[in-house]
Amino acid sequence: MTETAPLPGGARTRDPALVEQRTPPPPAGPPARGGGLLGGLLRTARPKQWVKNVLVVAAPAAAGQLFSRHAAGQLALVFALFTACSAAVYLVNDARDAEADRAHPTKRRRPVAAGQVPVPVAYAAGAVLGVLAPVLAAWLLSPAVAALLTAYLGMQLAYCVSLKHVLVVDLVVVTTGFLMRAMAGGLALQIPLSRWFLITTGFGALFMVSAKRYSEALQMSGKAGATRALLTEYTVGYLRFVWQLAAGVAVLGYCMWALEEGGGHAGVLPWRQLSLVAFILAILRYAVFADRGTAGEPEEVVLHDRALAVIGLAWLAMYGLAVARW
Repeated sequence: MTETAPLPGGARTRDPALVEQRTPPPPAGPPARGGGLLGGLLRTARPKQWVKNVLVVAAPAAAGQLFSRHAAGQLALVFALFTACSAAVYLVNDARDAEADRAHPTKRRRPVAAGQVPVPVAYAAGAVLGVLAPVLAAWLLSPAVAALLTAYLGMQLAYCVSLKHVLVVDLVVVTTGFLMRAMAGGLALQIPLSRWFLITTGFGALFMVSAKRYSEALQMSGKAGATRALLTEYTVGYLRFVWQLAAGVAVLGYCMWALEEGGGHAGVLPWRQLSLVAFILAILRYAVFADRGTAGEPEEVVLHDRALAVIGLAWLAMYGLAVARW
């Protein structure tokens, strides 16, 4: 084996093969996931977020009109159409933010940012779903539901473009999205919506949304870079005030709803009024996570805390007994 000739200063020439072996490879891009284009589109539609659309059963459940074949079919359709609308918003949002997401340590793995789903395809899929859902709602359900879905799409797209950068308005838009879900089931079944039901649902949603923002603000305190640019403009004290105010109004609204005229009981016990206890306990338990700064996605908080899940089941049982007039 031949030696390499010494060079001035003690340097030596290197074998090209050894240079190739020792040179570190260039940094790898975001890891690709399986599933191809369809799998990427499905991931972009955020299946984990679909659980929020279960809120479409809220009004029929509150009115005791949930357990019939007609209601089940209508609500399943409303759930599917709301899911299509939310998927359309996610597709357009990710297509619009693809360039910025590529510079983000986590968001760069999203299918559109990673190149698994081309930007034009994401826009096209979002447009198709966004047009198809209200049209089907007008044909299969009612013009009121179609109008609600159209308003939801318009509001959420405006949020993606500009409203998410406006103080307070961003909280209102996200909260209104939850409220629209709760209203959709009632509109589909032509159920009158109680003003106290709307107040409880709206402020309950604001409580969870502002608690999540508060937790994000606490977690990023003193750190460079925010997951939401607008968080740097909110103060922790203000977000704390918002979720505390929303919790109080939600409890008051539920009290008025449970005790309003027509809420009398014909069963063994006043289950509707007794459900107040479970509702208030649920708010207090959720507030523990908000105060600690660990109130992330609402569905994750509820599903991962055993005590909160038990309280929720107790509330469902009591309200179910009230509806059944047992």
